[in-house]
Amino acid sequence: MAGGFAVDAKVAGGRREFKGKITWYVWLCGLVAATSGLMFGYDIGISGGVTSMDDFLLSFFPAVYARKHRARENNYCKFDDQRLQLFTSSLYLAALAASFVASILCTRFGRKRTMQAASAFFLVGTGLCAGATNLAMLIVGRICLGVGVGFGNQAAPLFLSEIAPAHIRGALNILFQLDVTIGILIANIVNYFTSNIHPAGWRYSLGGAGVPAAVLFLGSLVITETPTSLVERGRRDAGRATLEKIRGTADVDDEFDEIKSACESAAALVEEEKPFKRLRRRESRPPLVIAIAMQVFQQFTGINAIMFYAPVLFQTMGFKSDGSLLSAVVTGGVNVLSTLVSIVLVDKIGRRKLLLEACVQMLIAQCAVGGIMWVHVRANNNPSEGWAVAIVVLICVYVSSFAWSWGPLGWLIPSETFPLETRTAGFSFAVSSNMLFTFLIAQAFLSMMCYMRAFIFFFFAIWIVLMAAFVVALLPETKGVPIDEMVDRVWRRHWFWRRCFADADAAKIDSYC
Repeated sequence: MAGGFAVDAKVAGGRREFKGKITWYVWLCGLVAATSGLMFGYDIGISGGVTSMDDFLLSFFPAVYARKHRARENNYCKFDDQRLQLFTSSLYLAALAASFVASILCTRFGRKRTMQAASAFFLVGTGLCAGATNLAMLIVGRICLGVGVGFGNQAAPLFLSEIAPAHIRGALNILFQLDVTIGILIANIVNYFTSNIHPAGWRYSLGGAGVPAAVLFLGSLVITETPTSLVERGRRDAGRATLEKIRGTADVDDEFDEIKSACESAAALVEEEKPFKRLRRRESRPPLVIAIAMQVFQQFTGINAIMFYAPVLFQTMGFKSDGSLLSAVVTGGVNVLSTLVSIVLVDKIGRRKLLLEACVQMLIAQCAVGGIMWVHVRANNNPSEGWAVAIVVLICVYVSSFAWSWGPLGWLIPSETFPLETRTAGFSFAVSSNMLFTFLIAQAFLSMMCYMRAFIFFFFAIWIVLMAAFVVALLPETKGVPIDEMVDRVWRRHWFWRRCFADADAAKIDSYC
């Protein structure tokens, strides 16, 4: 029998836990699935460093190279080039479209097979980017990477939420975001060393993306499919056997009965109405609105603008090339360590408290960075070394708060709140929304920095205030609630969202939902 810490079935304070253990196999499956986040994070981190390398710019964007080295060029506008931004953003546009296809694949073939497809696309995209001889080949490679990201980001969080016991679901799911942050850190370290390899350093940076893709593909051969997915596709015996394996006990009757009940109800509802159509119903609006809003807010914290373009941003502040890459490594390290905080706290203090604390911390950091840059970073001058270091420290403060809150919880909350009949379809809207707004930020940030200058940080700060208000008013706490009991124990009990259900007062439904 698999080893682990025993968990007794109980009902306490209205919260039910099933029998079983936190087995080594659950963590193994979680670590493998989370490697999809490693692919995603590596790409986020690698693109900013590559776009700051002179050899890369000379090969594909000579006009940007000339502008970068022009003595009197506006500091904020050195990298303002739509084609350069397209190199970064094209991946996320492809991922947006791929997420809807991935929803269908997750339902028909399972979460595991979808992750395998993600790794295959990522390997192809890596080869095209690393071997690119022209801009078209580079962009096609990025599109293949985008399909891989869309598939992986759809399947992995669902996989993690479905195999996890309810009381550690947050921690296990956050492995995905932890791997995202590790991927960013590794990419920043790779860029730091390859920037001194001429003229092909950027090829090594882009080619490194193949490593996490290969790990995911090989690892997926030794992990199981989720019990929910197996039962959903008519393989009940395999589903029960898998549940016994990941829980470390044969006494799984209660949990398996709940999975079967959820799958049977979902199948009946799907036969009556397809999942994407069902999402238009009033009772589907609470998790759908939450899922999309979480992605919009996650991107409008400004985090990916910093992660994509950290070396570029630090060069704008006056750092030399090596210094800017090293500063990006530092922020990447802070990102990883702070995500560990979330793993420890998310199932203890809950989702809402982490989100609200982070809003305060991010708001202070963004306003402080904006203020320093407004005063000390003009169009044609750089800040003193002391102020430049202060900016890096404040960005680390900002990144740390995001890493234990909106980063991991932006994926966790949508993956755990949809009922089974709309789970893959609903989560595809979360993924596609994330990719859409990631695309918009990636495509627009360098131009926004050129025109808004230091005020871009105040722009993101305004969004952080809106995020906090959203959490206070509309986001329910989901800590410790079994994934298939969210409707009855979360949405029907929320002061606002309960209006969306048929047993609520009809007038309130029409007026408020």
